[in-house]
Amino acid sequence: MDPPTPDDSITEGGLVRPMFRLAWPIVVIQLLQVTYNIADTFWLGRYSADAVGAISLAFPLIFLLISIAGGFTTAGSILVAQYTGADSEGSAGKVAGQILVFISILAILLGILGFFATTPMLELIPSQQETTDQIVPLAGDYMEVFFLGMPFLFGFFVFSSLMRGYGNTKTPMRVMAISVALNVILDPILIFGLGPTPEAITGIEGAAVATVFSRGVASLIGFYILFGTDAGPTVNFDDLVPDFEYIRNIVRIGVPSTLEQSMSALAMITLTAMVVQFAPPVVSAYGLGNRLASLVFLPAMGLGRATNTMVGQNLGAQKEDRAERAVWLATKAGASVMLGVAVVAALFPEPIVSVFMATGTQAAKQTVEHGSTYLRIRTVEFTFMAVLQVMLGAYRGAGNTRTALGFSMVALWLGRVPTVYYLAFVASWGPLGIWWGMAFGNVVGAIAAVLWFTRGTWKQTVIEDDEKANAPDVGPNADVSGDGDLTSADGGTEK
Repeated sequence: MDPPTPDDSITEGGLVRPMFRLAWPIVVIQLLQVTYNIADTFWLGRYSADAVGAISLAFPLIFLLISIAGGFTTAGSILVAQYTGADSEGSAGKVAGQILVFISILAILLGILGFFATTPMLELIPSQQETTDQIVPLAGDYMEVFFLGMPFLFGFFVFSSLMRGYGNTKTPMRVMAISVALNVILDPILIFGLGPTPEAITGIEGAAVATVFSRGVASLIGFYILFGTDAGPTVNFDDLVPDFEYIRNIVRIGVPSTLEQSMSALAMITLTAMVVQFAPPVVSAYGLGNRLASLVFLPAMGLGRATNTMVGQNLGAQKEDRAERAVWLATKAGASVMLGVAVVAALFPEPIVSVFMATGTQAAKQTVEHGSTYLRIRTVEFTFMAVLQVMLGAYRGAGNTRTALGFSMVALWLGRVPTVYYLAFVASWGPLGIWWGMAFGNVVGAIAAVLWFTRGTWKQTVIEDDEKANAPDVGPNADVSGDGDLTSADGGTEK
């Protein structure tokens, strides 16, 4: 480990300080992100247990469409990081502008598609009759509002991703804090119809409206920061004019990330289709447990995304060894933190789960029982989750998005989905089979990702002459730091 110096930065000096400076705002951003979901769950848990089950059913379907555009925000973060590390500020701004236009168009199209596809998507998921009658209609109401607000949601996603690649994670954190505070205020007002709230947007629709409106405010603030300040990559209005050389690179790097997120969404839908074969309390416990798991995974997610930036900028600066040392530092830190979190969650699952189910009904009591068991079992995977997230962040930062796709598929489609099916239905473990199968996937994925990482092929930077010749004109640093590093970071170097 490098000794700390006053000049520690992402590409110079010690590693601990820049990693920490990047990671802690990302953890806070993720915490605030989860707060959206937790606030919805908290208030809907006081509205009805069925509403909690409805959002757990709706989320995988929403995530499926979000993931189509979401992978390209990852490409934006990767490219901005590499251009920034290579001191090619003009190219970082150009990439940011192209991502903004590209994602905005996709978000509008996906929002329209999602609104009209809500009912058909829900009808494709087989469910127990009680779940069909009580939960599915509520899920449809939530999804339709959410899809109408899709463009407002993606604005902040793009802003946060671009700023992370640039190395500024504090500004998105502050914007997110404003948005979450607004959501927390609006949730009870809209869900319970307090004051002059129109009756048509109360209940579960109120939760969706609160989220969409709050994200819209965050998006507007983010656009102002990108275009009106120097806090991130300098974006000019000229950068919004489509440049197909840049779009080609965005698509090339973004498609594997899109596939990764889409396949993750399909895995979630497949798992949900299995879960809804059980009674509503099991469905609600599954959704509640997943939201709590997403909360405790925050340190791992933060370190994974910080690793993305550390690797991207250091490879852009041609410092491969420093990038590798940053990955191992993040792995050790993440595993240690998540081990401590796992101990706490394993010892006190019921008090944690009970906070979110306060209706006092028999259904709520059963949900707490199932949810407590689920949370305790999933603590087995916490340390492995941290390792997997850091490894995926390293591959993405290098531009090896196809490698990240591969190990995500190992975790989900080899480790998790078949295990849940076998244990829950073939071995007849019932809900316990779901809980254990969910935990198993990240264990398998983490072990596989570490073994592949030790090969070292992820950091090879072989640049083909024809790729240099076709690179976009990015200014005086183009031959050394423009499309060269961006291309070298592509998964094509992985054999």
